[in-house]
Amino acid sequence: MNFAGFFSGIADEAAKDIDGQIRAHQELGWKHIEIRNISGKNLTDLPEVQFHDVRKKIEAAGLQVSCFASQLANWSRPISGDFELDVQELRRALPRLRALRTPFIRCMSYPNAAPPWEEGRWRKEVIRRLKVLAQMAEGGGVTLVHENCNGWGGLGPSQSMDLLAEVGLSSLQLLFDTGNPAQYSQDSWEYYQGVRDRVVYVHIKDYFQPKSKGDERACYPGEGCGHVREILRDLISRGYRGGISIEPHLAAVIHRQQDIQDPQVAFRSYVEYGRRLEKLVAEL
Repeated sequence: MNFAGFFSGIADEAAKDIDGQIRAHQELGWKHIEIRNISGKNLTDLPEVQFHDVRKKIEAAGLQVSCFASQLANWSRPISGDFELDVQELRRALPRLRALRTPFIRCMSYPNAAPPWEEGRWRKEVIRRLKVLAQMAEGGGVTLVHENCNGWGGLGPSQSMDLLAEVGLSSLQLLFDTGNPAQYSQDSWEYYQGVRDRVVYVHIKDYFQPKSKGDERACYPGEGCGHVREILRDLISRGYRGGISIEPHLAAVIHRQQDIQDPQVAFRSYVEYGRRLEKLVAEL
């Protein structure tokens, strides 16, 4: 069976500026791009004039923005933080998503507080907040996609599915990241099997088997413990038609404040990552 979906990538790992981000995707021959930061600023934090300039460049290049990797409920926003930050960010994002014709906006589900909350309290507040955000997304005509990363909903497949069931809106679906389980002593294949029926978008990253927590070293897709081959094979066999978006973490790791140091190395490794993913999919 042929792959019925499309390739994309979180472009700020290729270059900081939008011109370099576009150029990397053009070199790969891809028609989709995933936007997060541009020149160090998240898409929602760009001044209006700069946003419109970015939009025009993306449109002129013939690219479609497949997803916006937002800051909503992410690793920097613990459950004890101000929820209004997320409400206001999504409110700013919705008209920009419409302008870009972007169907998905990525979120997480709030890391625990310090000192940590009891899990029942954490769960309840996560569900309350995500329901509000999903209602806003529904009203704005977009889908909120929850990534299995920092937050209560990323503790395992049962929590991810519980979150969807409790929110109970089709405007909240799942984004599965093949590499994230390696950071949380989880098994990517087992996690994927537990959530695959609700996965509408996929991030590809991979890690060598970590010797201890915090020892993760990113590698090219299929070389590590992320079960990338098995997951891609299953997606293809099930007729998956969505996006497969690369997040290499080779030259930049945004959540660890590891920004691009050598622009040429970042650009080359990003393009190479994309080509290796294409080759892997073709082999499958």
